[in-house]
Amino acid sequence: MRVRPARILLYAGMLGAGLLTAFPFFWMLSTSLKGEAEATRFPPSVFPAEWLFANYADAWHAAPFGRYFLNSGIMAVGQVALGLVTSSLAAYALARMRLPGRGLIFGALLATLVIPPEVTLIPNYIAMQRLGWYNTYLALIIPFGASVFNVFLLRQAFLQLPGELYEAAVLDGCGHLRFLWRFAVPLSRPALAIIALLTAIRAWNDFQWPLIVTDTPDLRPIQVGLTIFRSDVSTNFQLLMAGSMMAVLPVVLLFLFSQRQFIQGIARSGIRG
Repeated sequence: MRVRPARILLYAGMLGAGLLTAFPFFWMLSTSLKGEAEATRFPPSVFPAEWLFANYADAWHAAPFGRYFLNSGIMAVGQVALGLVTSSLAAYALARMRLPGRGLIFGALLATLVIPPEVTLIPNYIAMQRLGWYNTYLALIIPFGASVFNVFLLRQAFLQLPGELYEAAVLDGCGHLRFLWRFAVPLSRPALAIIALLTAIRAWNDFQWPLIVTDTPDLRPIQVGLTIFRSDVSTNFQLLMAGSMMAVLPVVLLFLFSQRQFIQGIARSGIRG
């Protein structure tokens, strides 16, 4: 079969984009296997002269990384569970229920997306202090238990449900909550999957907020724990990269296992109404 030049250029562009995307991960892996002197040498070497897999063991024992991983897992699972509940309820009300001023409410919610997160940082911190939640799991989970973007995405999925389905459910004595649980949620699983994935990745990679609201290693997540390899005078780059590889691996595996749902969620949650 004759290959068109345009297709060759397309494949070449895709290959180049893939290599650019993968290069930071390759460099992080390469640096994590180097010695201290080689990791800071300039110009840097692409491959380590000596492959030091012991760096991963040294990084693991340099701090309570098991506890850090557990805290990140608890924070991610808590935010995902709470986010799915709040997003489902809010999105269903804005999509399927006849509320006065529904469009105005939805527009006001969308307007909050332009507010930078830094603006709400100090008010949220003061709220955590006054509620007595400072240095607790509640402070790590509750402030991110609702997301306007998640509500928007799930609302678009609920709008695609046929109205005849709800009418038939009402004739069988089905109320709003039952219809949401028995029909709307199962039929919107791709959108729920993408919300869960994005929320989990954001929670796992969060650094600023956990650094502010925690002051003990027992509650700090993995991203804050990686700062142990940095000081005012030096940085252990090889151990930092080894710890970063361990931290990024769960996110990569999560995306690989859920990429099908991720793609379906984007394809099905189109812009409508």
